[in-house]
Amino acid sequence: MTSTAPETQRGQDAGDPLGEQPTSWQRRLRRFGHVPRPETSLRDRLDPPWTRPGRQVWSVLAIPPHVADRLVRWSAWGGPLLVTLVAGLLRFWRLDQPNAVIFDETYYAKDAWALVNQGYEGSWPKDVDKLILKDPSSVPIPTDPGYVVHPPVGKWIIGFGEQLFGFTPFGWRFMVAVLGTISVLLLCRIGRRLFRSTFLGCLAGLLLAVDGLHFVMSRTALLDLIVMFFVLAAFGCLVVDRDRSRRRLADALPVDEEGVLRPDARIAETLRLGWRPWRLGAGVMLGLAFATKWNGLYVLAAFGLMTVLWDVGARRTAGAARPYMAVLRRDLVPAFFSTVPVAIVTYIVSWTGWIVTDKGYYRNWAATEGKGSSWSWLPDWLRSLWHYENQVYDFHVGLTSGHTYESNPWSWLVLGRPVSYFYEEQAGCKESSTGKCAAEVLAIGTPLLWWLACFALAYVVWRWLFRRDWRAGAIACGVAAGWVPWFFYQERTIFLFYAVVFVPFLCLAVTMLLGAIVGPAAGTGARADLGLTSKDPTGERRRTLGAIAAGVLVLLIIWNFIYFWPLYTGTPIPEDLWRDRMWLDTWV
Repeated sequence: MTSTAPETQRGQDAGDPLGEQPTSWQRRLRRFGHVPRPETSLRDRLDPPWTRPGRQVWSVLAIPPHVADRLVRWSAWGGPLLVTLVAGLLRFWRLDQPNAVIFDETYYAKDAWALVNQGYEGSWPKDVDKLILKDPSSVPIPTDPGYVVHPPVGKWIIGFGEQLFGFTPFGWRFMVAVLGTISVLLLCRIGRRLFRSTFLGCLAGLLLAVDGLHFVMSRTALLDLIVMFFVLAAFGCLVVDRDRSRRRLADALPVDEEGVLRPDARIAETLRLGWRPWRLGAGVMLGLAFATKWNGLYVLAAFGLMTVLWDVGARRTAGAARPYMAVLRRDLVPAFFSTVPVAIVTYIVSWTGWIVTDKGYYRNWAATEGKGSSWSWLPDWLRSLWHYENQVYDFHVGLTSGHTYESNPWSWLVLGRPVSYFYEEQAGCKESSTGKCAAEVLAIGTPLLWWLACFALAYVVWRWLFRRDWRAGAIACGVAAGWVPWFFYQERTIFLFYAVVFVPFLCLAVTMLLGAIVGPAAGTGARADLGLTSKDPTGERRRTLGAIAAGVLVLLIIWNFIYFWPLYTGTPIPEDLWRDRMWLDTWV
């Protein structure tokens, strides 16, 4: 069985101690749980090994070692693909239901249809949704430009599904469901690389597959799931880049007569890490996130800082006496140009449809109202786009009109106020004491998963601060980048479903907590992390009890997802059963 214990890998984050002897601040922090770094080779600190599964399970199943090794190699992709298949079946099952334009699909589905057909969004007449559902071919695309307040990438993606399957609920939800399914595969692989464990990676993907908010957003033509996909893809690119750059640094260090890798200050401070295509890929992904909704810009800033600090940690581990100065000289400029300018160029290119036409909203502003400006030397399309962006920013920060389902970001983690996308009562329901059935699509996370995530986040922050675990810091960064910016706009009308951007990182946090509950496998380097030695007779008993506890939690989360399934899919149920699922008054 694959080990489920997250390993403490010293020297892998920017905050690692510099020396082998504990410093004064380390001694002070021991009262809060800080422990000295375990003895680990320099090679393992720079390029950690993958967790090797134990032989006990294979022995019980009478599987020969060579077959077991082949199964382990297969599981690296087979496990994530299996989890992804389950997620895809769930998300595509009756994707066209409810057969309605639900919540903000009334904006994005129509804007996407106009965008892919004429290059810019049109001004649709009111009350056209029913006509679209009845006979979309009878509804002409408006040629008058429409005022839209989000960049076009997400609508291009939605529109691609409409081009394939028509201007129908299935068509405008198709591509979002595809990205929602692929994001489960991404998280499995990211979690596997992050924790060096196929089992933990698949567990993280499974948790995402059964999260209610991610599930609902994967079946609805809104933009936030698309932002989440690109943010997660960018994070994955940066994790791969981190591994490859540290491996390159390790390969450049000297080896002594005994074949042991040794630190070298000169190499650690002067080595150029060369071409880093995965960091460039992250810049493109972050640009696409920003070109879907502007909150992707905050993620760009957070991830840019994170990857630079990773470089600091790598050079410090390799022996650099002044790692920050080394990164400033060797890595900072390439890191900047691989992310920020690439993201900006990606954003501008996403407006190509608007640029090449002369009918988009504000497209001709520079030649009319903006004529004679001191910036007239710039291309008209660029000045018009800049003016458009200014107007959109003013709209967003000034959006303070009340809404029934608005919520404060403080309440998101406890699911204080979910959003009802669709609700319909049906009379003549014999199974209900009220004679009514209720069909609802409620954008709410799986409650037990999210409430457990509150404890998991506390554990992650503790582990980052006091155990100096870079993985915990990366997870915390992903959550903070998607959540914290909304606290600066608390007067603005905001909703719980914006939180879908950081849902994958919540799943990673819960996975790390469950791994700690299970405990380390016998013989792993992580045993010192929990105060266990290889000769500790209680280690296996503690691991067995931990595995049972973690397994029960996972099963409860899956049960909770099944219990709320009718509220995620719009399945009609007796009103009594619907009320039983309203666990908090604020959910109604």
